[in-house]
Amino acid sequence: MGFTITPRELKEQLDKGNKPVLLDVREPWEYSLAKLEGSLLIPLGTLPHSLDQLDRNAEIIAYCHHGMRSADATSFLLQQGFANVKNLIGGIDAWSVQVDASVPRYR
Repeated sequence: MGFTITPRELKEQLDKGNKPVLLDVREPWEYSLAKLEGSLLIPLGTLPHSLDQLDRNAEIIAYCHHGMRSADATSFLLQQGFANVKNLIGGIDAWSVQVDASVPRYR
């Protein structure tokens, strides 16, 4: 599926200097526990009212805890005409396990 990215692929992109919009669709309490540096918090429930905060031409990587909410966000943004949106497979939990163990894991 062309609308997903693995944690390792994202890490490679960031290491090359790519600057996608890291869209965190979790709740504020989750964001306060663990986040990707430089990410933008727009909880999934508020996303339909927050589209003006996003650049339609930017590369957007959506993420949540395990990848379910961000899959919904990715589908929604694609339906709204955003062309370059991907879901981070496994969410921030997979990022912590596979890429950066300094990012706290939570339940």
